Amino acid sequence: MTLAELLAEAVERFARAGIDTPQVDAEFLLADTLGLTRSELQLELRTELPAEACGRARALVARRERREPLAYILGKWGFRRLTLKVDRRVLVPRPETEVVVERCLEHLRGVESPAVLDVGTGSGAIALAIADEHPGAQVTAIDVSEDALEVARENAAGTGLEVELARCDVRDGLTGRYDLVVSNPPYVSLEEIETLEPEVRDWEPRIATVGDEHTELIARSARDVLEPDGWLVLEIAAGRREAVVRLLRELRYERVQASPDLAGRDRVAEGRWGTSNRR
Repeated sequence: MTLAELLAEAVERFARAGIDTPQVDAEFLLADTLGLTRSELQLELRTELPAEACGRARALVARRERREPLAYILGKWGFRRLTLKVDRRVLVPRPETEVVVERCLEHLRGVESPAVLDVGTGSGAIALAIADEHPGAQVTAIDVSEDALEVARENAAGTGLEVELARCDVRDGLTGRYDLVVSNPPYVSLEEIETLEPEVRDWEPRIATVGDEHTELIARSARDVLEPDGWLVLEIAAGRREAVVRLLRELRYERVQASPDLAGRDRVAEGRWGTSNRR
């Protein structure tokens, strides 16, 4: 069997399974399996593959056909300038979360050694990206899941970035003093989770996806640890802009606004804890 034939088979199977991007997913999967880049894959389409390579590739194709996220099959995923380990213990980092990092870096611009707290760090994507792109930042990352923290520790070691990692349940309150608090909290309701694509509904950890009360919980708790003029930056559910903006204003945050993701949907809410709120 040639690589072209195997690729066509994978694309057809993915399309039948309802995967939105069958060609792209098949190319990523086969390229990684064969140790090629996607560009190199296109140059090798006429290559005859040994039976062992075909069997190995088909086993991975079957996993994706069952709607297991591509990132879990590959065991890694790109996030901004980093490549991070991911598996079923953590969410797959998404492009909209890269916009969260953009907003954080904007608020930290010109601050030499800001103290940053990432609440619910998961794979460590946000915390490590901030540490990578603002080398002076002193970043603390917390999560209630020890499984997630194990992945974050591996990613910190793999990237060589220094981030303080600790187990903490935000329901017990937050401690410390920070110039910026950031979070991509669970924000999917129990009713909504059943309507989402299988990759999210059946594979990603529910502890990191379900719990629409967490946005308010984090916004309230952040007030106890933010320095005057410190910023809160939150990823929010699509369609929740008005509710979250109203919440932050009710909690006495200033300069509250929402920012769009790459698709133009408001997915980041932010507010400043002003000097007038000093306790």
